[in-house]
Amino acid sequence: MTDLLPYGLGTPDLVEFQPGYFVEREIVGDLQALAEVAKANGFELRVESAYRTFEKQLSIWNRKARGELPLLSETGERMERPTDEEELMYAILTWSALPGASRHHLGTDIDVVDGAACPEGYEVQLTPAECDGMFAKFHAFLTARMESGTSFGFSRVFVPGRGKIKPEGWHIAHLPTSRKRLEHFSLDVLRNIYERSDMECKRVVLARLPELAEEYIYPYFV
Repeated sequence: MTDLLPYGLGTPDLVEFQPGYFVEREIVGDLQALAEVAKANGFELRVESAYRTFEKQLSIWNRKARGELPLLSETGERMERPTDEEELMYAILTWSALPGASRHHLGTDIDVVDGAACPEGYEVQLTPAECDGMFAKFHAFLTARMESGTSFGFSRVFVPGRGKIKPEGWHIAHLPTSRKRLEHFSLDVLRNIYERSDMECKRVVLARLPELAEEYIYPYFV
């Protein structure tokens, strides 16, 4: 039987780490350790996104395709919605993963900010400007821990020079666990899932799927 967990389907073993945010049970101890070290250094590791189902990622994708959610340019600014289907697909891919191929399906990846640096009432956007601004010290702390091998298995995967997705400093992944989840990922299975879905831009996604995998999926399955 096909393992559907890597695609955001099936029934993963999840634990609620912070209110409303669930992660794979196997990473909880390491994530708690990272949060405690962050706290000792004056930061509040706050989760902004964690596990997502296929349907959740599909909803994000479809709402962006329909113009119900904003599209952002490479610099993180709002842009007009392209009328050409292929251009629209690539515009969405600038900041959003393909449904079924998002690392958030694994339960091992989270988007994090420094809650202690957030002004009261501020709505986090998860943009490069935030990473370089109010959360700069927090991300420098994470970088130092990762480079010294003391980040409890967490690392960044969306980094400059890797694939075509723009760098996401806020996205961290527990690689020892995620690698196990990705061992049996199959592009053929993903294609079959798409064929049965109500995915926007489905025609062009299916036509371009092999090259999309080389540019937007496999570079981040590290």
